[in-house]
Amino acid sequence: MTPPLPDTPGAGQQKHCVLEAANERFALSTACKEKPLRASGRKKDMGDSMKTELVNAIQLQDVELDENPRHLSWNTKNNNAEQTYSVEKAVETIGFGRFHILLFIIMGSANIVEAMEIMLLAVVSPEIRCEWRLDDWQVALVSTMVFLGFMVCGVLSGYIADRYGRWKVVFGGFVWSAYFSLLTSFAPSYGWFIFLRSMVGCGVAGVSQGFVLKTEFIPAKHRAYLLPLASIFWMFGSMLIIILGMLVVPTLGWRWMIRISVAPSIILIFLFKFIPESARYNVSAGNIQAAVETLQRIAKMNNASLPPGQLFEPVETERGSWRILLSPSFRRTSVLLWYAWFVASFAYYGSVLSSSELLEKNLLCVTDADRAHQIKHRHEDGPCYCIPFAPSDYHTLLISCFGEVALVPLNIGLLNVLGRKMSLSFLQLMAAVVFMLLNICTSMFGFTVLLFLLRSLVSMNFNVVYIYTAEVYPTVARSLGMGFCTSFSRIGGMIAPFIAQVLMSESVLLALSPFSVACVICAVGNFLLPIETKGRALLQNS
Repeated sequence: MTPPLPDTPGAGQQKHCVLEAANERFALSTACKEKPLRASGRKKDMGDSMKTELVNAIQLQDVELDENPRHLSWNTKNNNAEQTYSVEKAVETIGFGRFHILLFIIMGSANIVEAMEIMLLAVVSPEIRCEWRLDDWQVALVSTMVFLGFMVCGVLSGYIADRYGRWKVVFGGFVWSAYFSLLTSFAPSYGWFIFLRSMVGCGVAGVSQGFVLKTEFIPAKHRAYLLPLASIFWMFGSMLIIILGMLVVPTLGWRWMIRISVAPSIILIFLFKFIPESARYNVSAGNIQAAVETLQRIAKMNNASLPPGQLFEPVETERGSWRILLSPSFRRTSVLLWYAWFVASFAYYGSVLSSSELLEKNLLCVTDADRAHQIKHRHEDGPCYCIPFAPSDYHTLLISCFGEVALVPLNIGLLNVLGRKMSLSFLQLMAAVVFMLLNICTSMFGFTVLLFLLRSLVSMNFNVVYIYTAEVYPTVARSLGMGFCTSFSRIGGMIAPFIAQVLMSESVLLALSPFSVACVICAVGNFLLPIETKGRALLQNS
């Protein structure tokens, strides 16, 4: 006889099922051994013993189940509670949606403001030359001072962004640059003008951190498509300032042109409240709750859901440290990137200012640039400073601006097929060739085509180097890495005016050759970059 099963509440049905299954298994095993058991009483006793042991084991299991009937479900809930996910996984799970469209439009508008502030120099140079009777080196110094402010504040803004947040730096940059740009229109002298423009450059350095903020929200597979499209907004900004120069300068003057150009910055300040702080920064700073709220907001806008579990990533105490940039993991990358950024800015602003200088001084097909410059800019009674742009010059600048977006499909194709490193090398080599082609004596149509191609290539190169820098550095040093890179780029921007605007008056070939040589050397350096970021997730730490 088997002892009675314990009578525990709620376990009757479960005990009945367990015993039935056990009896069926035992009946099957004894049926197979029925004949041998009849032949031997000893074997039959052994079978009874085995049956008793089996039933006892089942009863013990049943008692354990009764004592803890929710054991299995508790373990399941505990496993779910312990499940975690990272920001990278959350961003990829949410995917692309309405939030990213809003992000793309608002942060793209930041590129419009940045382009207007930088391209303003090409339009206003003939006007301030006329008003304050400036020499070539004094006109070049205006651009240099803007880039000096950008260089000094580039590293500072990157450090603050990594330590205290990206959003604060970008928003502060907007307010700062708009305020000092407005003050520039009231500059009483050349000295005040270059000082205020340097302050504008400092604010634009903060605005440039918006690229990092935007990159940290975009899923990996969409970065190669969305980030190059930012050049469309840069083109709009460049075209807008040229159109303002064409319509406003001849009637109201350059001061009113600057005042009107500040309007987009003021509008954007109010729109910027719709952009949240980077979730990647928040988790690195230990503010997990803020990161979760941001990700939930994005998921809601995109009609998506977060991964199961809880957001967890370790707090990074060493944020915004230059040691990360020069650590063994990133030392070679950082050095090569600093030179790549130097050349990207050097070539880009060299192309912009060279085109402006060639048009203003009519140096196309000129063999002796210095003699032609002396004839055009000097009269018997003294220097002739007032040589404003003609309508045809504005038209040529407008057409060249289209070059910055005309080849965006090619840019996207290069990023997805060749990757970041090979795209940089290819674009730099092609830019070197076109720089030398500008020396060829051709018609205005031919010059416009060459300028169109050059602006396309240097713009695409700037786009790719921005993308690569934002992808290669970890979150704990991404803004600082971008800040260092933009500071080195402004050194190129500081040197470019003296070559494109001062040396151009001596020799067109001599002025364009440094840009071409720098691009060739940079192409080799880009090829030697140790890390390819195509399709790679953004690193959280080093």
